[in-house]
Amino acid sequence: MIEALGYEFMRNALAAGLLASLTCGIIGSLVVVNRIVFISGGIAHAAYGGIGMAIYLGIPFIAGALGFSMLTALIMAAVTLRARHRSDTIIGVLWAVGMAVGVVFTDLTPGYNVDLMSYLFGSILAVPQSDLWIMLAMSGAILIITVLFYHDFLAMSYDEDFARLRGVPVTFFHFLLLGMIAVSVVMIIRVVGLILVIALLTIPPYISEKYVPTLSRMMILSTLLSTVFTVGGLWLSYTFNLTSGAMIILVGGVAFFLSIFFDYGRSAIRARKRAG
Repeated sequence: MIEALGYEFMRNALAAGLLASLTCGIIGSLVVVNRIVFISGGIAHAAYGGIGMAIYLGIPFIAGALGFSMLTALIMAAVTLRARHRSDTIIGVLWAVGMAVGVVFTDLTPGYNVDLMSYLFGSILAVPQSDLWIMLAMSGAILIITVLFYHDFLAMSYDEDFARLRGVPVTFFHFLLLGMIAVSVVMIIRVVGLILVIALLTIPPYISEKYVPTLSRMMILSTLLSTVFTVGGLWLSYTFNLTSGAMIILVGGVAFFLSIFFDYGRSAIRARKRAG
């Protein structure tokens, strides 16, 4: 890995991975405790519509993906607040339509032979230094917002009715959270691709939730786990010449199943002690 860091593209990839890990730790924890994984998946896949539009219009990838993701997030926020009983259907439709829009705009782009793999499974090794500054600004904004409104997000995440009684503007923070998810998705797409975004958003928080008592510690542990998965996946991809995004998720997947087996074994030991 030290040898690999001699190359600028590997240093950029590592920096992008660390910034994405910070975002995953914070936003992923809020996604898991609020049980909005499906909504996050809808935003992530709908973002491909913005990618296709960016290719067609000749504008930066981040601008197109972020604009389309934010629009989708606002629609989903409104739907989940006003029509919860139909929200899963509408989210599924937006998910599919966003993907379709991206494919159509890509097809309409003259002379463009798009590498779908780079968007579906990430292109972390191709992240330029200019994008790192944008990712740094995004991560910083998410961190500052979360710190400033941590107690409001905490109250909303565990009991919306109680939060409203305390005077927390739940509707506003629901829209804000989904907007932050949209920003996070655009960042993580560069690392693991839109197909694997949900895995990196949910695996570290899922593992962390079982071992820490508070949301803040869950965010910290999730960030550390995301960092381990990212660095480990990058090292394996460099060593064996494999796709970086896929290897990052595979490392996380191994940790996920190990945590399940560990919990199962611990429960079995406790059951035997009680029986004895």
